[in-house]
Amino acid sequence: MTAEIMPIKTAAETSLAAAFAELKARLPGGALAARREAAFRRFETEGLPHRHVEAWKYTDLRNLMRDAKPIAGPPDAAAKARAASAGAMFAAAAARRIVFVDGAFVPELSDLASLERGLKIASLAHELGRGGTLPRLPEAGPAEADMAYALNTAFMGDGAIVEVADGAHITRPLHLVFVYGSEPAAAVFSRSAVIVGAGASLTLIESHEGPDGVAYQVNAALDLVVGDRARFDRVTVNREGRDALHLATLNAFVGAKAELFDMSFLTGGSVVRNQLFVKSAGAGSSLNLNGASLIAGRQHADTSLLLDHAVAGCRSRELFKSVLDGASQGVFQGKIIVRPGAQKTDARMMTRALLLSEDAEADNKPELEIFADDVQCGHGATSGALDDNLKFYLMARGIPEKEAETLLIQSFVGEAIETVAHEAVRDALMEATLQWLAERQ
Repeated sequence: MTAEIMPIKTAAETSLAAAFAELKARLPGGALAARREAAFRRFETEGLPHRHVEAWKYTDLRNLMRDAKPIAGPPDAAAKARAASAGAMFAAAAARRIVFVDGAFVPELSDLASLERGLKIASLAHELGRGGTLPRLPEAGPAEADMAYALNTAFMGDGAIVEVADGAHITRPLHLVFVYGSEPAAAVFSRSAVIVGAGASLTLIESHEGPDGVAYQVNAALDLVVGDRARFDRVTVNREGRDALHLATLNAFVGAKAELFDMSFLTGGSVVRNQLFVKSAGAGSSLNLNGASLIAGRQHADTSLLLDHAVAGCRSRELFKSVLDGASQGVFQGKIIVRPGAQKTDARMMTRALLLSEDAEADNKPELEIFADDVQCGHGATSGALDDNLKFYLMARGIPEKEAETLLIQSFVGEAIETVAHEAVRDALMEATLQWLAERQ
């Protein structure tokens, strides 16, 4: 007789189960009840991902997430007041701000006046409350199998629904501002959806921030559909508090001859995982996915990318830079899949890590899975310290040692930041880099 072995539930898994049992009847969107239930049942079966799950090998969430915080309630006046200046680093971009505090939409801090023709913006909670649902995706993507995304599906409360009509070109950037503003530690599950119609264009900024000294938890997800011949640019900035846990998922589908640009910039959080599931679903699409991480102390930052070239004639470029100081750990896992029939695919992926301390650790794992024979694909990974020869060159010309190091680090990160097309956004990211470098000294 074979006995069934049941894994012992952690405190976090037990708390999540209790929270779902208590809240599921009150979560918005009755039409999503079956979907929420199915997602949570998968979590109950598999539990939090751990190091024996290959995709989470370097980020053992079962070990790192020791407890599950209670779900955040509506923000009070004090939390909203603390959020009033959030996202100020992008003031020069003159973007339209849509603000969420503790996961809830705050209309009085947001700008919904005089929307451009062809642009629709709504609160997910409001839409679900009036009987609506999430925008329909072309298909179930690989993100559906991910446990962080499944938990987001089970608990999602609010977020932004953005729709751009066919042929509409929205010239003013849209800024989704997510702020944790309360002092007790709680958990936030936000879900947003962006649908860019055929031949349309949109630039989206997404920023996440919160206070130091509060061990809050964030699970944020974005469903994205970029229509045929459309252009979508997205820049995400993570400046969470030093004790925060942050999980972020992009679930994207890109149409024929469409362009997707994505840039992630990370300096905050204690444990961070930024995962991107991108499917090139239409022939002739162009993808440009980049990232820059600057971490120190005992921060843990994981960027995981799954890029699925499903059709022919598509091009992709990926460049991810990380700077690691103290006893921090940086992880990059990138997999490019070229499906049978996806001929003429041109895909290149590079990750580079700069270690400023002997105690820092960089784990890089780029992968290719190619099932077509007429393709050009490549990947590379490097890690190392500052170049002593370049540093000596600068110091020999009268530049102090710390300033020479700053210039070299700035140049290293700048290669990724320079890929951002919007000048004001690009300048804001470079200023944030300089701020991190100044704090390091």
